[in-house]
Amino acid sequence: MIDRESTFADPEIVSFIKTKTVPVAIDQWNQRRQKDSEGDFYRKIAGQGPRNDFDGTTQGLYLAAPDGTLLGYTNNRNPDRVMQFFKESMAKFRPANTKSLAVETEDRKYVIRPPEGGLVIRVQAKVLDGYEQTDDKFIQIFQAAVSRDNLWITAAEQQQLAAGKFPERLTVRIARHCLVDNTRGEAPAWKEADIVSAKIKITGGKITGHCEMKLADGSRSYSADVLGEIEFKDSHVSTLNMVAKGMYFGSGPYTPNAPKGKFPLAVSFTLADGKDIADAVPPEGARGWVADYLR
Repeated sequence: MIDRESTFADPEIVSFIKTKTVPVAIDQWNQRRQKDSEGDFYRKIAGQGPRNDFDGTTQGLYLAAPDGTLLGYTNNRNPDRVMQFFKESMAKFRPANTKSLAVETEDRKYVIRPPEGGLVIRVQAKVLDGYEQTDDKFIQIFQAAVSRDNLWITAAEQQQLAAGKFPERLTVRIARHCLVDNTRGEAPAWKEADIVSAKIKITGGKITGHCEMKLADGSRSYSADVLGEIEFKDSHVSTLNMVAKGMYFGSGPYTPNAPKGKFPLAVSFTLADGKDIADAVPPEGARGWVADYLR
């Protein structure tokens, strides 16, 4: 979130990326594990940089030639430093590096697509209040951040929705993977044992419910009411708007600096129309185990 509001909000950087490069945004958690052409190509690039241990994170900004020759790497988000990185890296480019590699194989464990006949729902979360005031612009960006994830609904679940029933497994999937504070980073999903209660129902096109999750040691919790609307056309969902809102407590290993005590968190759900390239991004919870995610 912070990169979108700082590094990639800088006009010079945006212009450089649009005119000088072919931008690619990936989840390196997948690519460094993939046993296919894409994974091999990514590891070839990343292996030339400082983060070349593929058992750990390799995140950062890479500038590479089409043949996989690494031109430069940085993990700095300061716009001036990033622009300097682009210029210095581009100076190393040579026309001889323009031959690209073809994608010949695909690791279906990590290259996953939305369920056929199902739905993609855009999920966004925001902390509504509770942060202490600060003059630090980067902390301000974190505090104002709106997260983005996707929720996948199967074809069978869509049929249940059309019949006026909110599927139990869909409710659990929402509670575990969507009702988290991921506004400052990757939040850990709730385990099913963490769910105190999770009930969502449809009545006359209106969605209502309540979900409560809590860790056994009390270090993290969320209790939220759910309200929404759903419409159908030819037994297919044509409109789905839903909001979960309640009080959240605690943080995860990669989501530090949460507001003190309990704080209000809202999570919105909107039916995707496929016009946003991010609609094709797999849900965070489907990483490496999509079958379990969709069960």
